[in-house]
Amino acid sequence: MSACAREVGLSLRTLERWRRSTSGEDMRAGPRTIPHNKLSEHEERQLLAVMTSPEYRDLSPRQVVAALAEQGRYIGSEASIYRLLKRKGMLHHRQDTRPRQHRRPDELVSTGPNQVLCWDITYLRTDVAGIFFYLYLVTDIFSRRIVAAKVHEAESDELAARLFAAVVRRERIPAGQATLHSDNGPAMKGATLKATLDRLGVTSSFSRPRVSDDNPFVESLFGTMKTRVGYPKKPFSSVADAQAWVDRFVAWYNDEHRHSALNWVTPSARHSGADIELLRRRRKTYERAKTRNPGRWTGSIRNCDPAPTVTLNPARKRGPDVVLAA
Repeated sequence: MSACAREVGLSLRTLERWRRSTSGEDMRAGPRTIPHNKLSEHEERQLLAVMTSPEYRDLSPRQVVAALAEQGRYIGSEASIYRLLKRKGMLHHRQDTRPRQHRRPDELVSTGPNQVLCWDITYLRTDVAGIFFYLYLVTDIFSRRIVAAKVHEAESDELAARLFAAVVRRERIPAGQATLHSDNGPAMKGATLKATLDRLGVTSSFSRPRVSDDNPFVESLFGTMKTRVGYPKKPFSSVADAQAWVDRFVAWYNDEHRHSALNWVTPSARHSGADIELLRRRRKTYERAKTRNPGRWTGSIRNCDPAPTVTLNPARKRGPDVVLAA
């Protein structure tokens, strides 16, 4: 009880008296006089009109007061505006629109090549401080194959639109088959790219803002690229130099690199379906070796099955004891 009294700034005897007389209701009367500097009703209406206007409804009170002062206008302080907006229930969202809901992306399942593609842009250092080249990279999550990798000097949805038009044409992807997943960058959500994808019959999917785990395949690929032995220690001097190195990396990654998630076959073999025959041969080799010398095998041969279906952002499964409120 005494701790509660200290917390609210009252004496213990006052709280005890309130409990005896009113069952503990707060009997503080509050201020008995109206502050001389309180905003008038006219000033409050004027402030609300300013804060809900198209010019200022997206700005904080601090920004609005500063902008009005530059025009020679002063209606009230930042604190007064905050109190007014809070009292009117308009502190968080003053636009006549609904706040954006950032929900988890839909689950995307890939059972074959050219069904679910992911892409992103990463910076490549140049020999000029503060200036970067931009690597546009597209990968197929089913095969982990790099479908396209192009270096540009700028980040643009028009460049991305050209890239995907070339991918669809080269891979012969029919309309309505592919889904393209990306984050929320300006190049990913530009009008030119959206119109191009709609024309090509490619469905768009986006990560949540600032959630890199929603696009893990590309993020992991960038990590593999930049930590691989042979990644240049010095910055790139030109787009041509950067593109030449990227081309060499793509050739290694697609055609030589045995991917752990693909049961140690290359992305190109998985993409073309050649992994089925390769894994069949591997199984026969292991079976023959076990037959020749069974004492060296304590169990079954190694797994030689093709990699399973790939899912991007799998839906969270609820346990049997989880109950959701209606």
